[in-house]
Amino acid sequence: MIIIGIILFLVGTIFYFLRPQLSEENIFEGDQKVRAKAPPFLLMFSQRLAAAIAAIGLFIALTPYLFFWADATEQYFLVYPTGSTSVVTTQGIKFRGFAKITPWQKYIDVKVIDDGRKNQDIEGAMSPIPIRFIDQVTATVYISCRFQLPLDEKSFETLAIKFRSMSNLVNNTLVPTVREQTNNTGYMFAAQDYISGEAQSFRQTLDEQLKDGAYAVEKLENRDTIYLDIQNEGDRMIKEIQTSYTVNKILINGVPKRISHEITENNIIVSQVIVDDVVLESTFKKRLEAQRDESAKRQLEQQKIETAKSSQQRIIAEGERDKAAERVTQEKEQVKQLIAIETKLKQEKTNKELAAIALETERLKSQQRKVAAEAMAYENAKLVSAGLTPQEKAEWQYKTSVGVAKEIANIQFPQTMITGGGDGGGTPLESLIGAAMAKQLLGNSKGK
Repeated sequence: MIIIGIILFLVGTIFYFLRPQLSEENIFEGDQKVRAKAPPFLLMFSQRLAAAIAAIGLFIALTPYLFFWADATEQYFLVYPTGSTSVVTTQGIKFRGFAKITPWQKYIDVKVIDDGRKNQDIEGAMSPIPIRFIDQVTATVYISCRFQLPLDEKSFETLAIKFRSMSNLVNNTLVPTVREQTNNTGYMFAAQDYISGEAQSFRQTLDEQLKDGAYAVEKLENRDTIYLDIQNEGDRMIKEIQTSYTVNKILINGVPKRISHEITENNIIVSQVIVDDVVLESTFKKRLEAQRDESAKRQLEQQKIETAKSSQQRIIAEGERDKAAERVTQEKEQVKQLIAIETKLKQEKTNKELAAIALETERLKSQQRKVAAEAMAYENAKLVSAGLTPQEKAEWQYKTSVGVAKEIANIQFPQTMITGGGDGGGTPLESLIGAAMAKQLLGNSKGK
C-alpha cells in the first residue's frame, strides 16, 4: 500500500510540473513546426488533477503511519515522535500519528511441554517442573496457565515500559514465577495426603498463590517416640523416633499473610490454572502399590469377617424363628390342654350337681317309705289295742314287724352320703366333692 501511494505521489508530482510544458496544439514558426501537440493521454491530466493524484498518493503512503487496525486479541503500546506514550486496548481503526507501535497479546499461555514436543502456538512453553513434597517425596508437575494483561491503561503502560517486549515478560517473569509457586505449593503438602484426596486442594492453593501472592508459612517438626516392648525392670529402650513435618499458614487477624511476586505486582490477571498431571517418583509408586495390595488384603479379610457375621446373624435369626415357632406350637398345645381341663371341670361340676339332685330324690323316697311304714304300724297298733287277744296281738305285732322289715329292706338308700352345713363349717360344694370322691373309692373297691 505504501508503494502504491509513493507511485501515485510521484506520478502526480511529475504531471503537475510537466503539464505546463505540454502543448495542446502544434506550434509553427513560418513553415517550420516549433512544438508538436502533446498526446491526448497526457493532455487529459491537468495540474489540478495531477495535484489531486499526488495528494492521494501521499495520503495513501502515509496512511499506515497515521492509522492502524487494532485487533481484539491484542493491546498496543504507542510511543510518539515527541516522546509521549499512549495505550490502545480496544479493537478497531485507531489514529497513531507516526507513533511506534508495540503489540502485546491480551492472553498469554504458559504450559509445560515435554522436550521434543515444542509447540509454536504456546508463548510460554516450558519443561516439566520438579517439586519436593514435605515428606521428601519428589514429583514432576505438568501445569497449564493462562494470563491476561492488565486492563487499566496505567498498569499496562508501566508493564510495557518495564519489560519492553512480550518475550521478556514471558521468559523472565511468568515462567519463573509459575515454577517458583509450584515448588512452594508442593512444599505445603505431603505426597501421601496428595494421593489421599488433597489433589484438589493442591490445585486450589497453587491457583490462590499465583493470583494473590504466595502464602507465608511456618514449618513445624513433630517427633513420635516408639519404645520397645514393656519392660519390668530397667529403663525403657527406644525402638525408633518417627519425625513428621506440618506446614501452617501464618495468620494476621485471621487472614493469611501474603508475599507478593511479579505477577501480582504488575497486576497481571491469572485467568486459568490447570494441573495436568503430577508424576510421583518410582520408589513412592512401588510403596503405593505395596500399600494398595495390603489394603486389598485387608478389605478381603474385612469382607470375610462381614460374611461370617452375616452368616452368624442369619443362624441366630433362624434359631429365633424356630424358637418362636416352637413357642407358638407349645402355646397352642397349652391352650388345648387348658380348654380340655376347663371342659372337664365344667363336666365334673355338672355331674356333681346331678348327683346332688339324685341324692336328694332318694332321700325323699326313703322318707316317704318310712312314713308309710310308720303309718301301717300305727294302724296295727290301734287295731290291737281295740280288743285283740294277747295271742292275736302278738301275731299282729309279728306280722307288723315282718312287714316293716320287708319294707325297710326294699328301701334303696344312697351308697354314699356326706352332709355339711353343720357346726363343722363345711360347704355344700365340699360335700358334693366329698361324695364324688367317696363314690369313686367305693367303685374302685368293688372293682377289686
